[in-house]
Amino acid sequence: MVKMLGIMLQGAGISLEVFFLTLIFSLPLALPIALGRMSKNWLIRNVITGYLLIVRGTPLILQLIFIYFAPKYLYKFLNEALAELIAAEGFWRILRFGLSYNRFTAVIIAFTLNYAAYFAEIYRGGIESISKGQYEAAKVLGFTRSQTFARIILPQVIKRILPAAGNEVITLVKDTALAQVIGVAELFHAAQNAAAREFSTTPIFIAGIFYFLMNWAVSLVFSWYEKKLSYYS
Repeated sequence: MVKMLGIMLQGAGISLEVFFLTLIFSLPLALPIALGRMSKNWLIRNVITGYLLIVRGTPLILQLIFIYFAPKYLYKFLNEALAELIAAEGFWRILRFGLSYNRFTAVIIAFTLNYAAYFAEIYRGGIESISKGQYEAAKVLGFTRSQTFARIILPQVIKRILPAAGNEVITLVKDTALAQVIGVAELFHAAQNAAAREFSTTPIFIAGIFYFLMNWAVSLVFSWYEKKLSYYS
């Protein structure tokens, strides 16, 4: 049991890495995506809309498989089609390095692109919920557009989107189990291996407890943060 728990704790560590790295990259990335979605430039708006449609319209598991395997097939194709045409060997080595990455990197890229799309729509909903009168009042008071957004709009948006963002973060904790699809040994992968080795479903139930505890911690953090920002109401 102790050995099994040790292995599952290692898997939980990988799950937490996926979780935190996804948040670190996707939360900032979502803001320019949301602003691009609201852009008056039709090209930027349509490109972002297409990206959101593809990401939200396909399963995350499919995106994981595509992002991990597509560069390998792309490199193979380029290698066959262009290797004889490229004289600069150093450039080809750089290109090869850029198209070769490990499973964990592919997981982070896939999760970041996926969750940035969902967070972007949450951001957009929060930004568009702010009345235009506040923008006009800020302009009369001499605020620039960037100052208006950073000092007046964004604090209100953060307060309004916290419940929806909390739901997405809780979903992210559970979605880390999908990393096993391309062989990343996260918590659920470790639980499955332990269950197969011990001929028992106990490791699966233990994994469920781990996920529950992580989501409980996330819920407590968001509840505390909502109370902290309650003065914006």
